[in-house]
Amino acid sequence: MAAKIIDGEAVATEMNRQTSQEAQALAQAGRPPRLVAVQVGEDPASKLYTNMQAKSCQEVGIAYDLLNLPAEATQQEVLKHIEQLNADRAVSGLILQMPLPPQIDARAVQVTISPAKDVEGMGPVNMGRLFYGGGVVAPCTPMAAVELLRRTCPDLAGKETVIVGHSEIVGKPIAMILLQSLNASPTVTVCHVATRDLAAHARRAEVLIVATGVPQARWMSYSKRKKKQPDLPPPDLSPLVKADMLREGAIVIDVAINRVPKGFDVDGKPLKNEKGKDIMITVGDVDFEGALEKVAAITPVPGGVGPVTVAMLLHNTIACAKASA
Repeated sequence: MAAKIIDGEAVATEMNRQTSQEAQALAQAGRPPRLVAVQVGEDPASKLYTNMQAKSCQEVGIAYDLLNLPAEATQQEVLKHIEQLNADRAVSGLILQMPLPPQIDARAVQVTISPAKDVEGMGPVNMGRLFYGGGVVAPCTPMAAVELLRRTCPDLAGKETVIVGHSEIVGKPIAMILLQSLNASPTVTVCHVATRDLAAHARRAEVLIVATGVPQARWMSYSKRKKKQPDLPPPDLSPLVKADMLREGAIVIDVAINRVPKGFDVDGKPLKNEKGKDIMITVGDVDFEGALEKVAAITPVPGGVGPVTVAMLLHNTIACAKASA
């Protein structure tokens, strides 16, 4: 059996087409949607993400502004800017770029973003609304994962669904979204670091959603310890979920995005390219190649949940713009 590869790029394109139409309608009604990202410092990864946001917004007709504050900005200065943006009626949505410098409490800043402009759906008000089954927006990555799942399997009623990972930004919200229907929800089990016999839980899952980032965490931990322990052997960067842990015919949504070395040489050092830089690859939490011969459908990494997450951010911006209008 060859698994269906769930095409996140195609789904994102379809969603963005609808978002573009809605953005145009809002602009014609005199309420053009506008997203503002707040970045503190010049983190390279964050810069790449803001460039992608700007490009995506431009493609669908959403105005995009980046407020780039200096790395030495105080928490009070950041909060002052957030308050000003909250009060600006021309701003439809706000997004706080991570990471923040150590002098700033990310959670304390995040909660000051107006729930009406919280396009990431990460504030306590929108999280609470998600728990009660309402609200305008929800966290983008969980919404993206569920969107791909529902398009692949429209009838989830009663299905044995196992979520591996219980973070407040992915695992928990996914569980809440899946449980919102009174009579058509799947049967949800949430596994985490303290779960006994993860393989047993995974093998009974008709739907398996994995969001842990274990290979990435192992690589980052190794990189830090290697500086103090030069003879430390290379870490195990194999997928958390092996093919033998999967149920025949299951649907797998792999949310994780891990950037890890492609391999190690005989001396235990990461393989290098012709320029002498580490050869890095992007992988998920699931053994993709092994899963292809066993499951019914699976999201690739990259190209699965990632593109739809960006599309959800644009979707949420339009939702906030509509609600404010």
